Amino acid sequence: MHGCCLLGAAAAAQNSREVILLDSKAQQTELEWISSPSTGWEEISGLDENYTPIRTYQVCQVMESNQNNWLRTNWIEKGDAQRIFVELKFTLRDCNSLPGVVGTCKETFNLYYQETDAEVGRNIRESQYVKIDTIAADESFTQGDLGERKMKLNTELRIIGPLSRRGFYLAFQDVGACIALVSVKVYYKKCWSIIENLATFPDTVTGSEFSSLVEVEGTCVSDAEEEADNSPKMHCSAEGEWLVPIGKCICKAGFHQKGDACEPCGRGFYKSSSQDLQCSRCPAHSYNDREGSWRCDCEDGYYRALSDPPAVTCTRPPSAPQNLVYNINQTTVSLEWSSPADNGGRNDVTYRIMCRRCGWEPEECLPCGGNVGYLPAQSGLVDAYVTITDLLAHANYTFEVEAVNGVSDLSRTQRLFASVSIATSQAAPSQVSELIKEKVQQRSVQLSWQEPEQPNGVITEYEIKYYEKVSHRIYSTVKSKSTSATVNNLKPSTAYVFQIRAFTAAGYGTFGPRLEVTTKEEPSGTAEQNPVIIIAVVAVAGTIILVFMVFGFIIGRRYALAVKFPGTKTYIDPETYEDPNRAVHQFAKELDASCIKIERVIGAGEFGEVCSGRLKLPGKRDVPVAIKTLKVGYTEKQRRDFLCEASIMGQFDHPNVVHLEGVVTRGEFPGVRTARFTSPSSITQTSSLFSGKPVMIVIEYMENGSLDAFLRKHDGQFTVIQLVGMLRGIAAGMRYLSDMGYVHRDLAARNILVNSNLVCKVSDFGLSRVIDDDPEAVYTTTGGKIPVRWTATEAIQYRKFTSSSDVWSYGIVMWEVMSYGERPYWDMSNQDVIKAIEEGYRLPAPMDCPPGLHQLMLDCWQKDRADRPKFDQIVGILDKMIRNPNTLKTPLGTCTRPISPLLDQNTPDFATFRSVGDWLEAIKMERYNDNFTATGYSSLESVARMTIEDVMSLGITLVGHQKKIMSSIQTMRAQMLHLHGTGVQV
Repeated sequence: MHGCCLLGAAAAAQNSREVILLDSKAQQTELEWISSPSTGWEEISGLDENYTPIRTYQVCQVMESNQNNWLRTNWIEKGDAQRIFVELKFTLRDCNSLPGVVGTCKETFNLYYQETDAEVGRNIRESQYVKIDTIAADESFTQGDLGERKMKLNTELRIIGPLSRRGFYLAFQDVGACIALVSVKVYYKKCWSIIENLATFPDTVTGSEFSSLVEVEGTCVSDAEEEADNSPKMHCSAEGEWLVPIGKCICKAGFHQKGDACEPCGRGFYKSSSQDLQCSRCPAHSYNDREGSWRCDCEDGYYRALSDPPAVTCTRPPSAPQNLVYNINQTTVSLEWSSPADNGGRNDVTYRIMCRRCGWEPEECLPCGGNVGYLPAQSGLVDAYVTITDLLAHANYTFEVEAVNGVSDLSRTQRLFASVSIATSQAAPSQVSELIKEKVQQRSVQLSWQEPEQPNGVITEYEIKYYEKVSHRIYSTVKSKSTSATVNNLKPSTAYVFQIRAFTAAGYGTFGPRLEVTTKEEPSGTAEQNPVIIIAVVAVAGTIILVFMVFGFIIGRRYALAVKFPGTKTYIDPETYEDPNRAVHQFAKELDASCIKIERVIGAGEFGEVCSGRLKLPGKRDVPVAIKTLKVGYTEKQRRDFLCEASIMGQFDHPNVVHLEGVVTRGEFPGVRTARFTSPSSITQTSSLFSGKPVMIVIEYMENGSLDAFLRKHDGQFTVIQLVGMLRGIAAGMRYLSDMGYVHRDLAARNILVNSNLVCKVSDFGLSRVIDDDPEAVYTTTGGKIPVRWTATEAIQYRKFTSSSDVWSYGIVMWEVMSYGERPYWDMSNQDVIKAIEEGYRLPAPMDCPPGLHQLMLDCWQKDRADRPKFDQIVGILDKMIRNPNTLKTPLGTCTRPISPLLDQNTPDFATFRSVGDWLEAIKMERYNDNFTATGYSSLESVARMTIEDVMSLGITLVGHQKKIMSSIQTMRAQMLHLHGTGVQV
């Protein structure tokens, strides 16, 4: 059967989803359908089951054979329908109830349809019709039933589709039945329009198939928009039902949902995003006076930054910084200030500095320009301090410190800042820009120059430094009071490098550019025998004899060292080797220079640059490394001393001792073609260092650098247990070195390196050496220099270095760690430190240091080295503290002998102070005198009981000032206890 689907009568469609095309029952006038032949189907009036008048068609020619009676409806326009429902209601008489009927009686009739785009006339051509179905009755009636008006009404439903033309005809064929068509209803189904999830879905005609679903895109209601990537959709089923909606619309910014519509937010409310469900009340210091707002406007004097969301409270610029103080050192000025009293309601406050150089009149002030330096920066400062450098000497400056936040640049109000006017003092002169060679001889060079552009005072003399180009580490100087000088006693035919600097009452300036000059060749036959050559020959002969004399002794000593502790690895001093190169290659791995990639220069060591880079060994992954280099032009002694450290490090293997990867002593370095440097100057320096035959020590890379600088950078950012963990790692490394018989001699926080996991490792095995940037850090004795602040008393007095003297140094390292890199003994001189220690005084506990840790420090500083703990004991004590933090509150030291905490040697005896004001003046904190007085701290005894919280409650916000005051209070408290113990009345 073409294009049809069968359904039972019970499956009739719901009227609410039907669109009626034809309903014969609803028509009261004649239907005027076409009947062929005209004697067949007959239109008559009748009553339905509800006794309502209706027009019906009947046929009952069962007495005649070969019946073919057709009945055709008028043309039915289908509209948008593709699937048509035909509902037939009819009665049919049982053939058995008709007496005398021939064998042609039927109890069925046929249903047909024809598609057309327009009416086709009144002729019925059977061949043009498509059969839908043969219709049979479920119930038939007899003559008696008809007489009693109990006709059995049948209802049948048939479906046509899909249809493709504008309309169609229905036709009914009778082939010999006795039937009456009570009603014919033709309709199609649609899903009626609906609003779902704020989307409107229009009337939708169902699909052409029984199982088809028609997808419909929804249209957002007014003031709504589609949700991102979730457009509204619904499906219309074949039965005219909407299925579950997919996606949705949401009310736009400024509107909220109410029922199936979006309503505007009221006055004083806003909705910043369509994603928000409800309107919100305007944030503080903002308003709106219109409906449907997506944001609220800020009140006068309040602003939002461009990056602030609408929900953020309107804010204002901060007030001016407070308590601006300065410190001036010749032409360098340090500024420090407190946070503003009002941050404007924001937490993104930073600071910027304005610098003006002024004459004697205020209107003569001009911006400082780009020659002035700011450390760390001129603007965007997070911390409340800055150092300003490169100022002119004897000049007046005004500095303005402004606090700014995210809305400062939006404000139209007057800027608020703190300012200070400063006059710089004498400064060292600037560089001499050019050095000119006037006359060159075989053994002398005459030079001249111009005075520096900025003498910054009266130049009293000039200093000329010169050296041979091939051996520039050995240089000589000549002084001159004029702008010319002659340098004598030079070698003929030799290249020299000259530099000059000026001197004033403020000191020397920096050396100017280099000038290279080659002396003239001396005429042949005039050269004298050089006495240096004779001395060198004699020295070499003496050295050979000495070597033979000590050879046997050295060999014997090496053998004794090797068997000193059978079965135990023991440290061997590389100095016992007659050939230092042999020691290097016995304990250190030789690396191929091509495996090393230099990336950048990170510092300067005693012998050359220190770089970071990568080491890629064959078959292994590349690893980050630090590379110590030896500058070109080195002497053999410098090379030996440089590699000595590698000979020492190569003997160690411990997780808390810096690991040696190897050395480079042979072969050519591939150059700097693959290196990446941070500045052109770095490229120049490194190119000269690594060209030719390099000498390098390659060690593991420690990302966080030296421990003292790392702690100062992260002041107050670690827990006590984290700090104890660092100390435990250092102690474990020293225990390992002590067990091997190695004495470090220079254990200090600066010689501890920290990696990215906060693991601390002992480093710097080059023995004692001069610290170039701090001449006060060492104390000269016969035989070398000693870092006094870290060195035990017996090592200072008698140069007796042992593991016990390393324990003393470890105690100082503990103090450095707990004070976050503070300088031991502060600004006391070395002589004062030695004197105080001899008198029995020791460093006090750093701020917030647990008593248990300070007691362990005091144990390490016992005068008798036998009373000091061993590193093995120290590791055990720290392990207990880590496992049970409560023990930090209780001393777990190994000694009970009392030690007096160190008095601040630069602070007068507190007994000499008459008042709190005298004490504050002595420590240069007199600015806080009113703070102490206003809060009732009127006696030194009450001050001695103060804690850090008490100091902060006085309004002292600068961390540096807090530390200085608390350090003095701790010293005062220690002095009081000491005087009580000696019977002095306090």
